[in-house]
Amino acid sequence: MKFNYCYSLWILILLTGCSSTKTYNDPVPQHDEFAISSKQVAETRNINVWTPPGYHTSTDSFPVMYMADGGIKDEDFPHIANTLAELVKAKRIPPIILVGIANTQRRRDLTGPTTVAGDKEIAPLVGGSEKFRAFIQEELFPEINKRYRTTHEKSIIGESLSGLFVVETFLLTPEMFDHYIAIDPSLWWNDKYLVKSAKIYLDKFPPGEKTIWFAGSGAVDISETVGKFADVLRTENVPHLKWKYAAEPKEKHNTIFRATKEKAILWSLNKKI
Repeated sequence: MKFNYCYSLWILILLTGCSSTKTYNDPVPQHDEFAISSKQVAETRNINVWTPPGYHTSTDSFPVMYMADGGIKDEDFPHIANTLAELVKAKRIPPIILVGIANTQRRRDLTGPTTVAGDKEIAPLVGGSEKFRAFIQEELFPEINKRYRTTHEKSIIGESLSGLFVVETFLLTPEMFDHYIAIDPSLWWNDKYLVKSAKIYLDKFPPGEKTIWFAGSGAVDISETVGKFADVLRTENVPHLKWKYAAEPKEKHNTIFRATKEKAILWSLNKKI
């Protein structure tokens, strides 16, 4: 009965929003918006782009941070853009471009396949992460590089199901990004498949430096699975992989993103500037 209660609780959380049921009045920063017609996900996707101060008066190129849950209303683009703006202004991180992908069918795009019947109850369609990842890599990356002055350095940030997508991308296609940030990732998905299979993927991890920062709240299913993921990384000790796990037992699933995003970004992007 305990498992059923916890599982039902997570289904409820997934059905009630992206990262929090609380409403925040984040000011919407000045940004660009455009639409891109995707063959991979067979729909038009809206993209929001924040550029750092000085972008339009310089000829410099900048690294790029990508995020799902990147819409303006009831999503996290304003929240993260404002955080980056503050950190850049304080010279705590180098200037960076933020690219937010607004959701259409969030639970479809951010989940991999599952054999668990209960997982499939969260939405009419799930398991579309492979196509969503292909959209980002094959269609969105080239479009951003065409529209903006970018370097080769890329990062991705996500929380909850977006965090699940970040970890899945890290394991399945680690070459896509240089820096991965996953906050309270839903690693219980598909009977903890990513945790159970992590060693297999890490054994094939490509050369080249990568970083991953991840955190887990005090929520039972999250703390257990994210902690086990940290154990796998510790045991495997992959060369050239820098990682950090932040256990946040006092935080809840709907508070941990705002409580930890600044230190996650600083750890990942601060190069002792």
